[in-house]
This record gives sequence, structure tokens and C-alpha cells, in this order.
Amino acid sequence: MKKVEDYVRSIPDFPEPGIIFRDVTTILQDPDGLHLAIDKILDSLKDADFDVVVGPESRGFIFGVPVAYAMHKGFVPVRKKGKLPCETVSMEYDLEYGSAVIEMHKDSIKPGQKVVIVDDLIATGGTTEAIIKLIEQLGGQVVKICFVMELAGLKGREKLAGYEVESVITYEGN
Repeated sequence: MKKVEDYVRSIPDFPEPGIIFRDVTTILQDPDGLHLAIDKILDSLKDADFDVVVGPESRGFIFGVPVAYAMHKGFVPVRKKGKLPCETVSMEYDLEYGSAVIEMHKDSIKPGQKVVIVDDLIATGGTTEAIIKLIEQLGGQVVKICFVMELAGLKGREKLAGYEVESVITYEGN
């Protein structure tokens, strides 16, 4: 039986020499790969007590919505600045080269709600750290964070210390 990592395409020397790019699109393109990835996330949440799934655009939507649907939970999108139509809260965070701003609707998380974050990849952890800050600013409690892939060499888990983090696949390098 195939594992999720069997569906990941590895591209050497992209975006620069010495880097191996782990391409999640090959999981998405294969019905068995996509099904397996979603099932693995669902398995990791089978004992979790939570109210809502939060996912950042765009691949957090791809993996988070089917998880929310299967577990009969709501889904809250996290978007780039200026993409949400109602009143928002925002958080700036650092990227490898520069910074970015993400937003959530101000009324998307209710005080006391238990939240699971779902995304495709954890690298440095900056995006997820910003999402946690937004959720907590709105009064939510992050109970678990699930990723399809983790690049352990970039030490993103260190930024998420104190939170339960689970990855379907872990690559030791970066």
C-alpha cells in the first residue's frame, strides 16, 4: 500500500541549488494520494475536541475544507490582506525576503471556540505563528495544528512550542 510521501514529487535544485522542493500538487492530482492525505489528517483528529477548522489560502483551504466537512465542523479562511469583504483583524509576519499580512474576519472565531489549524506545509512556522496570534486575539483556543508535510530542518516547530503539532510526512532537511 502506498504512503502519502509516495505521491510527493521532489524537485532538486529548486528554487535554488541545494534545495529539494517538495511538490504537494502531485498529491492533489492523484485521487488516491488526495484521499490518503485527507484520511491521515482525519485520523490525527479522531480524538480531538474542537469546534472549527482554520486554514490559510490557498492550500490550507484545499486540505482544511474536506477535513471540516468530514467532521461536520465549520471552516474559517485566513486570507492575504484585502481579500475578505467584512471587518477583519490582521497580522504582519516575516517571510524569507520581506513580510506579508494575513487577515481573518473579526467575527469568524467566537471567544472560547476550540480551533484546529490545517495547512499543507510547515517550514519556518511564521505563517502558522501569525494565524495562532489572530485566533487567540479573537478569543479562540488552538487545540491542534495539522500539516501534510514538515520540513524539519527549518525548525518551524520551535515557533509553535506549546501547541500540539502533527505532520503526515516529515522531511529531515529543508
